Amino acid sequence: MLELKDLHFSIEEEDEQGQQVVTEIIKGIDFTFEKGKFYAITGPNGGGKTTLSKLIMGINPVTSGKIIFEGKDITDLSITDRAKMGIAYGFQHPARFKGMTFRDLLAIAAGTNDKETLVRILARVGICTIEFLDKEVGSKLSGGEIKKIELATIIALNPKLAIFDEPDTGIDLWTIGPMVELLKKQQEEHGTTTIVVSHNEKFLEAADELILIRGGKIAHVGGFEESLPLLKDDEFCSWKSICEGGTLCSIQ
Repeated sequence: MLELKDLHFSIEEEDEQGQQVVTEIIKGIDFTFEKGKFYAITGPNGGGKTTLSKLIMGINPVTSGKIIFEGKDITDLSITDRAKMGIAYGFQHPARFKGMTFRDLLAIAAGTNDKETLVRILARVGICTIEFLDKEVGSKLSGGEIKKIELATIIALNPKLAIFDEPDTGIDLWTIGPMVELLKKQQEEHGTTTIVVSHNEKFLEAADELILIRGGKIAHVGGFEESLPLLKDDEFCSWKSICEGGTLCSIQ
């Protein structure tokens, strides 16, 4: 479905002496994501998780290697072309659009302004009032509201591949469980291949496979139970920021 072949990504930056240095962030990743499976990518902050997801979406350009989607080389395709092929991306901090309502945004994603269709999508993400459609997608929305809006637009697209970067950022603990259930339902009912970048235990438990990334490389692939000792290992968790909010360190 999605193949990553010897994927590398480097950036050029200035060191303290003002010299240009090249830093390699993704260091030769090979992996195949199977159609219709739920994957969770986790690991220490700074290890390359979000960078990898952005390479798949085309937000960052690949330094070397290939990305194959449904048998087609998409390594050099634009974000727009990848979206047209059925790849969707949910940002850790979703965009806000001053002057645009949720109805406008959802209608574009769904390809229709039909009221019943939009209401059905609202219900799926736990929004029970149709008046929400007329809210402006601007700065006055809470983190949870903007996340629901982004999730609704991705569901409306019914993508073949859905990528979510830290989807639990800015939302309350009571919203995470229903969000996991929604993504699993989308995966199971529509065969959506789902990739979630997260430290949150609920997403890790829900995944068919966990991909642990450290230092720009895949350190481990497996199920939640078999991966649990590694998640709690001091060497793997050398960056304590992986446990922000007590997510992984609270696992017993």
